[in-house]
Amino acid sequence: MTDERAGVSAHVDVTDATFETDVVERSRDVPVVVDFWAAWCGPCRALTPVLEQEVGSRNGAVVLAKVDVDANPSLSAAYRVQGIPAVKAFKDGRVVSEFVGARSPVTVAAFFDELLAPPPVEGLVAELRASGDLPEVLFALEAGDRARALDAVLAEIAGATPERRERLREVALAVFQDLGPDDPTTVAYRRRLAAALY
Repeated sequence: MTDERAGVSAHVDVTDATFETDVVERSRDVPVVVDFWAAWCGPCRALTPVLEQEVGSRNGAVVLAKVDVDANPSLSAAYRVQGIPAVKAFKDGRVVSEFVGARSPVTVAAFFDELLAPPPVEGLVAELRASGDLPEVLFALEAGDRARALDAVLAEIAGATPERRERLREVALAVFQDLGPDDPTTVAYRRRLAAALY
């Protein structure tokens, strides 16, 4: 998106009819930040330029979509918008981060920074490659087999020192974050991890 000084909007207006394409499907290629707003909302008007500035400063790495809650009440209901402005970040077709209410430019910048940061599991893979630690976990992660990686973590916990157990917990949490909280693998292995650790 280009900036408004060039005469082109810094965001895309989204409706019930276009949300699936403009937000959900588009988020599979690039993160999409959705601003749920209304014309009568003062904090919404204050937040919009901050969001547009952050999107503009990221040179196409993220898209800003705006949903008028008065014109699109079914979207507000579907995404449980109870107060505005409500900002929801989408990646891979799902909400990955959100906040409600006007925020300072610094807070909004941090929200975008976190959204665009590489997933913790990518950093974990790089770290495991460099250290040579947990080769079975690394092999499974590189193969895209998150369940196998978690099995390897669980297998290590039994005889581990308290410090090592904490490290293994952090590895598992990075995998859970990569999968998302509602993924069946996360749900199943979170229980198993808790049982193994405590």
